[in-house]
Amino acid sequence: MTRIALGVQYIGTAWNGYQKQPSRDTVQDKLEIALEKFACTPIATACAGRTDAGVHAIEQVVHFDTELDRPPQSWVRGTNAFLPDSIVVRWAHAVAPDAEGQDFHARFSARSRTYRYVLYNHPNPSALLAGRAGWVFRPLDVERMQEAARHLIGTHDFSSFRASGCQANSPIKQMHEVNIVRQGDVIVFTVRASAFLHHMVRNIVGSLIYVGTGRNEPGWMAEVLAARSRDAAAPTFMPDGLYLATIDYDPKWGLPQEATPPFFL
Repeated sequence: MTRIALGVQYIGTAWNGYQKQPSRDTVQDKLEIALEKFACTPIATACAGRTDAGVHAIEQVVHFDTELDRPPQSWVRGTNAFLPDSIVVRWAHAVAPDAEGQDFHARFSARSRTYRYVLYNHPNPSALLAGRAGWVFRPLDVERMQEAARHLIGTHDFSSFRASGCQANSPIKQMHEVNIVRQGDVIVFTVRASAFLHHMVRNIVGSLIYVGTGRNEPGWMAEVLAARSRDAAAPTFMPDGLYLATIDYDPKWGLPQEATPPFFL
């Protein structure tokens, strides 16, 4: 058996999240259907992180095991031939066990994950960014949001930003980075952590927006974090602008990941 890793990019607007469902209208469903058509045998995949309905991925990483002996580019082109335009396999790589005999795993081998949230901040919405970016019509103060975000850095209990249906074993995560940059009318939030709780990024962005509009002071973010209660934070923000950006792995796995994000990020 050979373990193959894939870098998968998708626009999630038309799909009911990543994880497969009986309706078969998810990214995983479409990917596994395409793999089966190409390989002429069922193939089960595991991913680095599940995304919700309407959420996109710049580079989701998945893996599967197969007895087929095909070159990486064959997996890329062959699978893409059976995928819709909004889902694309960008690269494939055969991953051998490491020096200690440990197998690569898309989820459990990940050292950290990075999400980006793209927000359009303008009095009127943009038709060109519909489904691809969130929208806030009130002016946002980036410096205030940056000050608030500093309270999130470090290892904390993120229960205040956790969805009620979250199945994670622990709410304690290590936040490595929260970066906020304005580019004209577009604000990009970059959030990197060891792992994320369900809705965690969207709940953080919603709370930062409360600070950016002046509704709450930057220090309020520390109070929300300390409360360890979902009721303390802002409502879950829209999924439209959320992108699973990159998954960080040890270089020993040799994955051909793409370091440069798309031009709009």
